[in-house]
Amino acid sequence: MTPRRLKLILLASGLLLAGVVFAGWTQQWFSVALVDGPTLGVTGDIAAPALSTLALTCLVLIGALSIAGPFFRVVLGVLQLLLGATMVLSGVLALVDPVKASSASITDATGIAGAAPVAALVASVAVTAWPWVATIAGALIAVTGVAVAVTGKYWPGSSRKYSPVQLEPAESRTAVDDWDALSGGSDPT
Repeated sequence: MTPRRLKLILLASGLLLAGVVFAGWTQQWFSVALVDGPTLGVTGDIAAPALSTLALTCLVLIGALSIAGPFFRVVLGVLQLLLGATMVLSGVLALVDPVKASSASITDATGIAGAAPVAALVASVAVTAWPWVATIAGALIAVTGVAVAVTGKYWPGSSRKYSPVQLEPAESRTAVDDWDALSGGSDPT
């Protein structure tokens, strides 16, 4: 596989996976049945609110990664690894304690706050596939970050458009040289 193709694949997969995390964040994660009450649908924005910010940060990172030099590719790859690990942590914390992750919705519906009183209101919790999808996508973002950090130094450089400008001293020309250039048919400006 060529370095150019590897760069394209890693950048595209980072974009796709960040989109999957963001899409998972908007979906219903839990269905919480309350004792003597309604069943509440808890979305990812309540259960794991940090995922949207992490996914958007990953999108920005991919943009920066597309024009970064070899040293910064490694730095950004490590940062992508950390972003993915944080996404996994956010998803796992919601999956481990869905009642705690749903407490804001339960408090809004019942007016009862506090960990123990809210837990006493919950009869059952059904978990959808979306927290797993977002967590697995976060893990794949972390793996992609490792791949970027390891292979980024072999990627082709960005175009000259993003290279730093280097000013060179102007040629020492006199007014007579400019007139001669005009006489010869070229514009010296």
